[in-house]
Amino acid sequence: MPLRLDVKKKLLARSDRVKCVDLHPIETWMLVALYNGNVHVWNYENQQLVKSFEVCELPVRCAKFIPRKNWVITGSDDMHVRVFNYNTLERVHQFEAHSDYLRSIAVHPSQPFILTSSDDMLIKLWDWDNKWSVKQTFEGHTHYVMQLVINPKDNNTFATASLDKTVKVWQFGSLTANFTLEGHEKGVNCIDYYHGGDRPYLISGADDRLVKIWDYQNKTCVATLDGHAQNVSAVCFHPELPVIITGSEDSTVRLWHASTYRLETTLNYGLERVWCIHALRGSNTIAIGYDEGSVTVKLGREEPAVSMDSSGKILWAKHSEMQQANLKTLDAAALEQMQDGERILLSIKDVGSCEIYPQTLAHNSNGRYVVACGDGEYIVYTAMALRNKAFGSGLEFVWSADPSEYAVYFIFKCVVHPGAFSFAIPSIYDLQEVRTLRPDVIMEGIEGGPLVAARSANALCFFDWETGSLIRRIEISAKHVYWSDNAEMVAIASEDAFYILKYNKEAVENVTATDIDGIEDAFDVVGEVQESVKTAMWIGDCFIFTTDLNRLNYYVGGEIVTIAHMDRPLYLLGYTPKESRLYLCDKDHNFVSYRLLLSVLEYQTAVMRRDFDTANTMLPVIPRDHRTRVAHFLEKQGFRKQALVVSQDPDHRFELALSLGDLKLAYDLAVTADSEEKWRQLSQAATLQSELMLAGECLGRARDYGGLLLLATSAGSAALVLSKLASDAELSAQHNSSFLSYLLLGDLDRCLEILILTNRLPEAAFFARTYCPSQVDRVVSLWKEKISRKILDGQKDIGESLAKPSKYPNLFSGFNETLKAERFLKELTKLPIKASARPPTNTERNILGEMAEAEKSGALIFHEDGGAELLRNGNAVLDSRVIEACHTATDSAFLSGNVQTILDSSRALLTTSTTPLSQISSRIIYKSSTTPDSQTDSTAVTIDSSKSLPEQYIYTKPLSHISAVLSSSLEITAPTDINSDVTEDSEEEEVPFFL
Repeated sequence: MPLRLDVKKKLLARSDRVKCVDLHPIETWMLVALYNGNVHVWNYENQQLVKSFEVCELPVRCAKFIPRKNWVITGSDDMHVRVFNYNTLERVHQFEAHSDYLRSIAVHPSQPFILTSSDDMLIKLWDWDNKWSVKQTFEGHTHYVMQLVINPKDNNTFATASLDKTVKVWQFGSLTANFTLEGHEKGVNCIDYYHGGDRPYLISGADDRLVKIWDYQNKTCVATLDGHAQNVSAVCFHPELPVIITGSEDSTVRLWHASTYRLETTLNYGLERVWCIHALRGSNTIAIGYDEGSVTVKLGREEPAVSMDSSGKILWAKHSEMQQANLKTLDAAALEQMQDGERILLSIKDVGSCEIYPQTLAHNSNGRYVVACGDGEYIVYTAMALRNKAFGSGLEFVWSADPSEYAVYFIFKCVVHPGAFSFAIPSIYDLQEVRTLRPDVIMEGIEGGPLVAARSANALCFFDWETGSLIRRIEISAKHVYWSDNAEMVAIASEDAFYILKYNKEAVENVTATDIDGIEDAFDVVGEVQESVKTAMWIGDCFIFTTDLNRLNYYVGGEIVTIAHMDRPLYLLGYTPKESRLYLCDKDHNFVSYRLLLSVLEYQTAVMRRDFDTANTMLPVIPRDHRTRVAHFLEKQGFRKQALVVSQDPDHRFELALSLGDLKLAYDLAVTADSEEKWRQLSQAATLQSELMLAGECLGRARDYGGLLLLATSAGSAALVLSKLASDAELSAQHNSSFLSYLLLGDLDRCLEILILTNRLPEAAFFARTYCPSQVDRVVSLWKEKISRKILDGQKDIGESLAKPSKYPNLFSGFNETLKAERFLKELTKLPIKASARPPTNTERNILGEMAEAEKSGALIFHEDGGAELLRNGNAVLDSRVIEACHTATDSAFLSGNVQTILDSSRALLTTSTTPLSQISSRIIYKSSTTPDSQTDSTAVTIDSSKSLPEQYIYTKPLSHISAVLSSSLEITAPTDINSDVTEDSEEEEVPFFL
């Protein structure tokens, strides 16, 4: 029977003639040596050209990776060996190695040696640690030495193929060949060693179109493979599969069975003559070089032949050798402390060899028997002693849920149904065929379990084991079928998705009629997930699987939970509930485990079934360090309140508290974490719930001075702006917020100092000229000093062009009036007014006129020391027209719906002069006047000494219930009356989560 090796093309890269190929053992790279003198490195996974080396102008006939040095070494027709670093692309070394064309290079697997062969009939050994000196030269061939290969089982020997029709085996240290193998009628082009330990074989290909297999211990020819129509240019023993690969100038690559020497398949990619073949150890990937390009293909599957029974016994096949290990021998304490993904050191026992090359191994349901399937045959062994119990021909073998039954899939030749596929169901005890089923689809394989399934290209048919009747036909291109232990759930995996179905056993038993597709109610679709499945198994109602992206996940309740991200492809073996460990292995039979608590899976299963009583009883068993994962699961299922109680992660609990609106708990968690990000999130949540007191504290702790300024101005809280925000922002170097705060408060001196502190002296000078004329001289002096420090020798001091009002009063007309107006406005802004009144802007006022009227009436007094005093009793009053203007502005805003004006009037305390004082003398603006000179229509603001300030114009704070708290301090206690639906109990195990 054939091997049925799937051949999948990974890369086809067209190029000039390819003389040599090599595969990197770690990276997914293929090295290609070209006849045009270049060397390319391709990534065969994404089909991209990764690197390119320009070696010389003559053909490069050989190139190899040296991964431990990050090198690429080449040999070319200019007789030179060149060494390149494939990371930096620099040439590390170059030397002339031979006196004729270089044909082949071999790298020693452990020593710093390389071997080179050439058309000068010599083989040379080079030591790169000793400045690339020649350690030894081997002579004996009488024609070109075409290829050399180091023995993988004995690194001290190597073999060479020559056009003198011979194959010679050499040993390091010896000047002559150990022996010569003769048998080809023409020159030998290629040679390779068998990698397994059971056969001392060599393979050679020659111009006589034959491939010969040699026993180099007995020095005899074991077999001759005849099939190529032209010279054989490349041969290879696959290091992992029982396959011999040969390439010829007839453009074909042939795959032969390594044991029976039967031709399995022939590959032809239409790229003309084949020149080289390389197979990577530890992988099923091979590279092929042609006249017109190169190809990378993957043979078969890389999943190892390994099986684990329910008791923890693992059996695997390494080539044809069977080995066994028992997980029960592991120390329980060491297993408890083992890290996830850590390699498990097992005591391995050799249990014998298999008569076939196993591609799959599988235990039956009770673990008494194990089947090995491969080479088109199957053998059933006893699991303990590995005694042969049954055998036969078959392409696939599956077990039933009943440990005594199995199914075999094979090609059944029938005249009536030519080429039809069928499978037989025998019993393990009587070894008699029970029945044969012939589905109406062209089968590609079968699947076992409570029902036997037949796979085709576009359909999956389930049959009953006992009656052989069709249960259900599903239109799907399935790769595998996985049944749960209770036979209630089944997962069908396709190429890029998997489907979860529920099997209705009662509906099948009670069916009265079926159609062409079987029983319609046999399966119910539970879920569909767009995720590729590599290997999988069920634990209860949880579907565990690995993906092509090297993730270990499980599916439960419509959600995918990632257990781990793996650093290499791993394959599921089984699960031991006692240790709560999930076991996996890689293709090299290295075993690892991951902790997966059964209590967590059972809890999640109970939640999905809405069995909340069982869930409540299971929760105390789950360790605290695993409860956060459970909380994430509950959150995805919509149980956020329960997730908040279960979670042990403060960050997760904070997010849940915010989503539930529990600001008190969120506040406590934010205090513990003291993270600005958390305070900022909490401030947003508090603002949405109109908890402005809490929002103010959170903004302060988060140092969000912009948000705090918005809150303070909205509340009209001058005390908050003055006492905390402005000063704290200044200390935190948040100068924009600090400057704006002082400007809103009317503290122009502090605004000026901030500009000076931040070295913004030009802006400070103009600000002083506009708002603080008394500070102009000082600021201009600082500005000139700064400029003078930057003047180089011989340059003109441009700072001398800056004029001071004290030195050049003729340049500043009306400057003395602006100084007096500055003092007047400082006193005037100290007077509180009603919050509902809108103070007139400077464009609506004549400041100098007001100042003159106030000074004339005695309400304004200028002292000799430069100060000013605005009296508030007796004759010193504000003019009634100011009051009337405020009333009129506010009332008209309400009538016109001008909300902005109304809001402006509610912030009456936060006022300042925004009109440049340097322009006040020339800007006398009237609010409503057709004739500017008409005093009767003028509404310019003046002060009337005959009227007193009405009591109702004493300032009352807006939003007093908010601003009273905001004005006190930022040390605000979180509200205690916030309703919360979640209570945290110290004894979480006693909390009923589902009611």
